[in-house]
Amino acid sequence: MKTTSGVDEYLGTVPPGARAALDKLRATIEAAAPEATETISYKILAYKLDDRMVVWCAGFKDHVSLYPVSGAIREELGGDLEPYLSGKGTIRFALDERLPVTLVKKIVKIRIRENAASAADRAKQRASGSRSKV
Repeated sequence: MKTTSGVDEYLGTVPPGARAALDKLRATIEAAAPEATETISYKILAYKLDDRMVVWCAGFKDHVSLYPVSGAIREELGGDLEPYLSGKGTIRFALDERLPVTLVKKIVKIRIRENAASAADRAKQRASGSRSKV
């Protein structure tokens, strides 16, 4: 995984108690998307693959968070996701609980599939748009 500037600075702001959990979350994301680039977006950690953002994550005093929760993620993971949902688009993992590594990997894989489908749809639209103008 490649890392861009700003990541070390962000990690320096993470509360000490959250750093181990955030490192575990980062390693899990990296295992699910080894070609992704770790960067900063919206002032938190983000993972980008093929010029598209996959997920964002952040460390806080009592939890680490993973974003976003898309409709596809809710639909595919349903009840497995429920204990971790916080608000409409945030997943929170408490520092005093074991990180659900398999769940995190599934979330990342779903986001990669969503991005690929979106890119394919855009390419189709461009191709059909260019043909209709000819």
